[in-house]
Amino acid sequence: MNNVLAKLGLESDNLGACSGPDHWLNVGGEWITSLNPFDGEPIARVQCTNSGSYESIVVQASVSFRHWRTIPAPKRGDLVRDLGESLRRLKEPLGELISLETGKIKAEGVGEVQEMIDICDFAVGLSRQLYGLTIASERPEHRMSETWHPLGPIGIVTAFNFPAAVWSWNAALAAMCGDTMIWKPSELAPLTAVAIQHLANRVMADHGVQGVFCLAVGKGDIGALLCADSRIPLVSFTGSVATGRTVAHVVASRLGRTILELGGNNAIIVTENADLDLAVRAILFGAVGTAGQRCTSTRRIIVHESVGDALIARLVAAYKSIVLGDPLLPETLVGPLITAQAVAKMVSAIERAVASGGTLLTGGTLRPDVGPQFVEPAIVSVPSQTEVVREETFAPILYVMQYQTIEQAIALHNDVTQGLSSAIFTDSLRQAELFLSASGSDCGIANVNIGTSGAEIGGAFGGEKQTGGGRESGSDAWKSYMRRQTNTVNWGRSLPLAQGIKFG
Repeated sequence: MNNVLAKLGLESDNLGACSGPDHWLNVGGEWITSLNPFDGEPIARVQCTNSGSYESIVVQASVSFRHWRTIPAPKRGDLVRDLGESLRRLKEPLGELISLETGKIKAEGVGEVQEMIDICDFAVGLSRQLYGLTIASERPEHRMSETWHPLGPIGIVTAFNFPAAVWSWNAALAAMCGDTMIWKPSELAPLTAVAIQHLANRVMADHGVQGVFCLAVGKGDIGALLCADSRIPLVSFTGSVATGRTVAHVVASRLGRTILELGGNNAIIVTENADLDLAVRAILFGAVGTAGQRCTSTRRIIVHESVGDALIARLVAAYKSIVLGDPLLPETLVGPLITAQAVAKMVSAIERAVASGGTLLTGGTLRPDVGPQFVEPAIVSVPSQTEVVREETFAPILYVMQYQTIEQAIALHNDVTQGLSSAIFTDSLRQAELFLSASGSDCGIANVNIGTSGAEIGGAFGGEKQTGGGRESGSDAWKSYMRRQTNTVNWGRSLPLAQGIKFG
């Protein structure tokens, strides 16, 4: 463990906030201990930001923004490119640290760092493509156009399950767009944030800038300060629906902007002509990857009654082969849940599902012999979509229900309050196109013959309904971090008014 910290430049077990490339700042707040969820042992202590140091961070981000926004976008892209190169050099130890702190297996931790590298590459390309529009004017000798300008210092609040990648979706694009930012990471994964900030500080120093990337470690009080702060024009929040409602209300009350990435209750429809071998592999990764603690985790299977028994038999067999254990060992497929509270919620959800008519087919057994926060991934067959099935339980529980018609399957699929990711497995072109049509999936992500989890950075990521409606990462998500300006230039010598108005 200490070797991993040393490789990342974190030699001390007690870390404050980064204030420069080679030293740490005492930020005055309480100390929180980063725990390894595999064995409950402490990794390091990180000092929280107090209200006074928060003010200093916001002032620095605000002052830095006034300079950073004047640097040409391709030059800003150079800094993002170098951040990506820094991540490339330290991909393995940073991925290992993510695994240590969150419990996800090392392959997923390293994959998360690769996602950061990919979004940096994407942002560098975008730095020469911040295109506006030319618009036809109704007035002679006039030209209309749209331009995009940096927005300001933004707030980024991230969750424990992706302690690095979600920050980078926002940070790489925001920095390229000319914004500065303040990152409030989850208190369950502060050490990963400190390590990334340490790398970012070195890159900023190499480019002769500071305050582009800022870090404010803390609990809910720091998040509340960011949301209420009128100097922060945009808050990007990833977390629960309940907290997302509060964030939306507070930020909207000051007429600020939000990007909300909230809950997911993602389903896969498996049709009567689906490739079951393909479906089983996708369901297994989607349901048990990151121990079911992804917002895109597969939580519901809606399978045609003609292949339901066959699919269930294959899934049960696959689940029995899952290896639980130390997430750093190559043979491990599933690590621990993040907290004891998460374990309790999983056990309670299974009990409720069985009490409402479900049948526990496999899993759900506590495994203290492996570690204090291990539960075997569970499959529960349910006769209908009950209340507990409609809820998102952040744990590896897979509910399976059967259907008769594709219209019934889509209705079941959409009959939840969340709308993040979705998929259908079918060899029918008509069924696939129906699923992707306006009458099909109501989610922000809809896939055919791939699972719900593991989105690429090139597409905009986000969902509908109580998932929040925000978009991050690829496509034109960069526009969220900028302000749009409509420009009209009169290059003639007369002053005609729009709509043909005659005045005076």
